[in-house]
Amino acid sequence: MGEECRRQRGTTVQFEVWAPRAQDHVTLRIGGPAGHATADGATGDSITGDGATTDHAMARDPLRDGWWTADAPAADGTRYGFALDGGPVLPDPRSRRQPDGPDGLSAVVDHASYEWTAPWRGRPLPGAVLYELHVGTFTNEGTLDAAADRLAPLAALGITHIELMPVCPFPGTHGWGYEGVSLWAVHEPYGGPEALKRFVDTAHGLGLGVVLDVVHNHLGPSGNYLPRYGPYFTDTHHTPWGSAVNLDAPGSDEVRAYLLRSALAWLRDYRFDGLRLDAVHALADTRALTFLEELSAAVDGLSAELARPLFLIAESDLGDPRTTTPRPQGGIGLHAQWNDDFHHALHAALTGESQGYYADFAAQPLAALAKTLTRAFFHDGTYSSFRGRTHGRPLDPARTSSYRFLGYAQTHDQIGNRALGDRLSATLSPGLLACAAALVLTGPFTPMLFMGEEWGARTPWQFFTDHQDPELAKAVRNGRRREFAAHGWAEESIPDPQDPATRDRSCLDRTEAAREPHARLLAWHRDLIALRHSHPDLSDPDLATVKVAYDEEARWLAYRRGDVRVALNLSASPAEIPLGGRSGQVLMAWEPVEPPGADGVLRLPPESCAVIAGG
Repeated sequence: MGEECRRQRGTTVQFEVWAPRAQDHVTLRIGGPAGHATADGATGDSITGDGATTDHAMARDPLRDGWWTADAPAADGTRYGFALDGGPVLPDPRSRRQPDGPDGLSAVVDHASYEWTAPWRGRPLPGAVLYELHVGTFTNEGTLDAAADRLAPLAALGITHIELMPVCPFPGTHGWGYEGVSLWAVHEPYGGPEALKRFVDTAHGLGLGVVLDVVHNHLGPSGNYLPRYGPYFTDTHHTPWGSAVNLDAPGSDEVRAYLLRSALAWLRDYRFDGLRLDAVHALADTRALTFLEELSAAVDGLSAELARPLFLIAESDLGDPRTTTPRPQGGIGLHAQWNDDFHHALHAALTGESQGYYADFAAQPLAALAKTLTRAFFHDGTYSSFRGRTHGRPLDPARTSSYRFLGYAQTHDQIGNRALGDRLSATLSPGLLACAAALVLTGPFTPMLFMGEEWGARTPWQFFTDHQDPELAKAVRNGRRREFAAHGWAEESIPDPQDPATRDRSCLDRTEAAREPHARLLAWHRDLIALRHSHPDLSDPDLATVKVAYDEEARWLAYRRGDVRVALNLSASPAEIPLGGRSGQVLMAWEPVEPPGADGVLRLPPESCAVIAGG
């Protein structure tokens, strides 16, 4: 598993491609300048301009049905493509590099040529603090090298892992990355394969693990030539993006291998420490051994082979504890998952929003928050008004480690999928932002911050694209405006995803961090993370020991983790919170407070929080 699709032998490279839909012959074209496959499917030469090219007839592999192979002179950087039955020259489905974007020719990559500098034994998920980062907006330059230059402050903040949003090639220069193609390659405007290795190497040198967000549930509509090669998609199932990726129909063995080996390649060739799997609930798979189980087993096997921890984090909307239950116990065996239920409860409690999927959480937001803090899922067999049906399955807190769930107040999804891409900082006071940080960073789940959250960044993070196809660009622009117009927004108020200014507005403004209240929030996050790392009770994975009390009307909530108690007052009025026990010691507080008195009551100012030891 995970072997290279092209094996180099001196100056000769063995090229291979799975193309069961080729009826008669497959041609390997080597060399040539920048060129593009024809999007309309017309036959003929797709390479434009001058440049020497050579064609090589590929032979059927007698041992693997649908596979074609050929040996040809090539080296790192050599461009190539495949033509099926005399058709246009197309990029390699397993391309390691797309120098000219998704529609261009592929290029050979010699992974062995990179000299790694940072010795690295890995960093496991338990005890982690993650930081979600989008390469294209983390800096104004929007490159991996520019992002690498900004990693040291994150290590100093106490972050343990960077979670990179997708880096596979997508149309144009700027985009979120979830419409990528070429699942083995790196977006060239970000810097390509070498820049990604430099980024990971730099992160590891700072003690930071790196997680990559990968998308297996769909591929972008632009530059997606996979259907010409084989049955990568099936009409047996349908998803919001159209035909489903073929995980269980005829030909699915090779499709699963395609996805699995690309995942392992990121972990092996680029030394990632884990993968975040986008929307696994959209992976339609009826086989007895599911793709996710197969992937989990393969990653565990690679971890043993490399002698360093590797992990998989799911984005799942299923509310199913089997997602993270180990395989020997009958689960799928993914190592963790995002916990949107916790986010929705926290968001509703902070903002009072009740539209869409927030409705069930907003009815009694502190009760919803208390439930997720102790049982992870809010919908665990309860009725979901958003879905119009019962949803989820109960989780046994005594059998599930809390670190298997990621807790967060903001993510790219929960900001960027809003009409204006507004962060919590656009409407909440610094005190409420501090309460959100305290809950995420002292709570039972593995914490994750979205870039800029640590200083309460006020730059929006909006939906932006750079589609080169005018019709596709128009469809995306109009579709987003219609979507939000249906919810009462004026169409003209919705940012144009294709306007470069939309991306530019979404870039972080680091000058904020030196000004108030941002500097105070940054120090607050740093101290909370340090407290989490230093206090054993805050890294205890026993979800069953978390105790919560709250007052819905007074808008306060308090919870206990071992010897540590955390109290939050979300109200605009002072709160008296009965913590009971001894007075204790105030470890941290957003506003000055006294320890609980002899009556065991903590008196908190409006929109503030405190962390107490003892009592």
